Amino acid sequence: MIDRASLADFLRSRRTALQPEDVGLPRGQRRRTSGLRREEAALLSNMSADYYARLERERGPQPSDQMLASIAQGLRLTIAERDHLFRLAGHEPPTAASGGDHVSPGMMRIFDRLADSPAEIVTELGETLQQTSLAAELTGDASGRRGDDRSIGYRWFADPASRGVHPVEDHPFLSRMYASGLRTVIARRGPDSRAAHLAERLLATSEEFREVWARHEVGIRPRDVKTYRHPEVGLLTLQCQVLQDPDSSQNLLVYTAEPGSETAERLRLLAVVGSAVGRA
Repeated sequence: MIDRASLADFLRSRRTALQPEDVGLPRGQRRRTSGLRREEAALLSNMSADYYARLERERGPQPSDQMLASIAQGLRLTIAERDHLFRLAGHEPPTAASGGDHVSPGMMRIFDRLADSPAEIVTELGETLQQTSLAAELTGDASGRRGDDRSIGYRWFADPASRGVHPVEDHPFLSRMYASGLRTVIARRGPDSRAAHLAERLLATSEEFREVWARHEVGIRPRDVKTYRHPEVGLLTLQCQVLQDPDSSQNLLVYTAEPGSETAERLRLLAVVGSAVGRA
C-alpha cells in the first residue's frame, strides 16, 4: 500500500538536497528555492511537472515501477534510496542484479558535467541508459528503444539499418566484436540470462550471427579509435575513453576529437546541427 505522506516527504527531502549545478542545470540569478525546483526534478525524471507536484502534495495515482525508476534516476538516488522509494510507493524494489538500469549517483555526477561532449552510459549488453544530446546526434537517440532493441549488439544483427552509422569496412570486425562480447556476458551471467535470450533469438533469425557465433571467438575488445558516419557532417574519427562502474557493470563512454583536427571541427558543427534541430 502506498504511504503518500512519507513518499511526499522523502521526495521533497531528496529534491531539496540537490543543487542545480549537481545535475548540470544552470542556477540562474533569482533562485529562492533551496535545492531543485519541482519543475527541474520533473524534467530530470522525464515526467510532467504537474504529475511530479501531485506526488509531493500527496495526490494523484499510484506511480508505476517505470515512473519510480525514472524518479530515482532523476533525483540521483542511491540503490538503498531507490528501494526505499519503491516501498513507500507500495511496490517491491527491483531485484538486485549486476548490470541493472539504475546508474549510481557518482557516475551520474560525472555524466552531468559532460553536457558539451558526446557521452553515454551503457550496460554490459550495450543498452544506453543515459545519453548527452551530442551523443544522440552522433549515434542516434536511444530514448525510444524498447525490449531487445535496446541492445546495440542485438540491433546490429537484427536491424541492418542500424549499421549505417559505421563505415562498411568496419562491419566485419564489429560483427565479431558484438558476438564475442555477448558470449562473454553469457559465460558471466549464465544460460538463463538476458544475454542468453538475445543469443537464442539471433541464432533463430540471423544467418550472419549463426556464422560468427560458430567461431566461438572471445576477448575481441572494442577499438579505442572509432569512426562514425553522419549524414550532415560526414566522417568523424573519435577517441573513446571508458570509465567502468564495477558494481553495476555499466560503462561511461566519452568520445573526444584530437584538437585542431577535421573531426574536431565536424564535432563542433554537429553540436550546431543538434541545437538547430532542438529549436525547430
